[in-house]
Amino acid sequence: MQRSLILLKPDCIRKAIVGQVITRFETAGYSIIGSKIVQLDDSLLNEHYAHVSDLPFFPEIAEFMSSCPVIALVLQGDNVIKGVRDLIGPTDSTVAPKGTIRGDMGTDRMKNVVHASDSPESALAEINRFFKADQIVI
Repeated sequence: MQRSLILLKPDCIRKAIVGQVITRFETAGYSIIGSKIVQLDDSLLNEHYAHVSDLPFFPEIAEFMSSCPVIALVLQGDNVIKGVRDLIGPTDSTVAPKGTIRGDMGTDRMKNVVHASDSPESALAEINRFFKADQIVI
């Protein structure tokens, strides 16, 4: 069984589509084994987005991602990382196919409803960043 970190972003919260997004994950057969509401602070944002923190658009990402609390989930299931990435579609919602979460519910490259881990290595690091071991139920 594989695990992935999911962040339901501020646009997901504001549009009140959390239930729709979670339903898509559950319908695909993935189990939620961790869940919490998190207000992202500068420290967490700098760590989570370290790969782009030196780029000119980082302040815009940080402002958006800290504009309201996000919902962090740990999903578990067979091939969950690739499966979830297929469900959500490409990062840019304007080119994401209809039928994907981002294609149906996203607005643009940043307001794209959801973050999902892109590899087993990033999933492990991201899950450990957002959850303590005792916050995950197996």
